[in-house]
Amino acid sequence: MKKGRLIIFSGPSGVGKSTLRKELFERGNLNLRYSISMTTRPIRVGEENHVDYHFVSEEEFLQALKEDRFLEHAQFINNYYGTLEKDVDDLLNKGYNVMLEIEVKGAKQVLEKRPDALGIFIVPPSFSELRNRIVNRKSESEDVINKRLNMAHEEMKFKDTYDYVVINDKLENAVEEVSKIILKECPSC
Repeated sequence: MKKGRLIIFSGPSGVGKSTLRKELFERGNLNLRYSISMTTRPIRVGEENHVDYHFVSEEEFLQALKEDRFLEHAQFINNYYGTLEKDVDDLLNKGYNVMLEIEVKGAKQVLEKRPDALGIFIVPPSFSELRNRIVNRKSESEDVINKRLNMAHEEMKFKDTYDYVVINDKLENAVEEVSKIILKECPSC
C-alpha cells in the first residue's frame, strides 16, 4: 500500500476553503481524508464537534501543546487551533491523502517538519469580495471582520511560498483546478 500525501490547504479567512474542501471530498477519486483540527473557538451554527473541529477548552488545548502532540498550532483572533500529529500519521499510513485546512503560520510549521507536503493556497478574486463573504457569514462583529481582513492582507504575502495558488472566483472552477492538482501530485489517487 502506498503512503498517502499530506496536503496543506491555506488561504485567508472567508475565501471559501471549507466549501471547496467539502466539494473536493464528494469526489471519490482523490482518496482524501480531512484531518480535523483542535480549536478553542466557539462552535458556529451548522458545525459539529468532531466533524468540523475538535472543540475543546483552552485548558485541554494547552495540555496537548505541553505534551507536544501537534504537527502545527497557532493562536488566531484570541483562539487556539492545532493539528494532532498522530491523527495525520494514522491516515497517511493507511494510504489516504490527508488535507490540512490551516492558516499560513501553521503551514510554515508543517513544512518545517514535513517539507514534502503539497501546498495549495486559495485566494479570493478581490478583497472586496472577501469582505462580502466574511460579512455574509453573519457570525462575527465588525471588529473581528476587520481583524480577519487585516490578517488576510498579511497572509496573501506568503502565497508564493506554496506549490500552487488557486483563485476561488467560481466554486466549480476552483474545485476542478484543485482536483487536477491533487490527481497530478498525489501517488495514492
